[in-house]
Amino acid sequence: MTRSEQAKQNFLDGYNCAQSVALAFADLIPMEREALLRAVSPLGGGMSRLRETCGAVTASLFALGAVYGYDRPGDDIAKAETYARAQELALAFEKKNGCLVCRELLGLKEKHSAPVPEARTERYYSSRPCAELIASAAELLEKYLAEHPPEKAEE
Repeated sequence: MTRSEQAKQNFLDGYNCAQSVALAFADLIPMEREALLRAVSPLGGGMSRLRETCGAVTASLFALGAVYGYDRPGDDIAKAETYARAQELALAFEKKNGCLVCRELLGLKEKHSAPVPEARTERYYSSRPCAELIASAAELLEKYLAEHPPEKAEE
């Protein structure tokens, strides 16, 4: 199973969009599984159902940072390299899917949604493109990692 297929399956198993992507890359993120799931949980629904930046995208950037991110304040070169990587990945998602904004991807008019999640029913899954968007974000990250092997990431 590819990481994109795993991410999609994670969503179908009930994880939110951000958790679904992060979990598909958990082996690359130096955190315990439960801590990872908790850490990215507020990113679902475009930042806690605010319908802003897609949670699948933000989780892919979270994973990207775990692999290639910088950790020394004042290291402007590493910071710029990290931002360049993140922009490349996010813009690839935007090019493929039309935008980065959750509400636009879902075709919603309202800017924010109630914080209470919708029930995960067959109708829920069939009425939204989330599973495919999650797979797309994971596929793009998987491709990026293959083209830029982590062992070659800047230290």
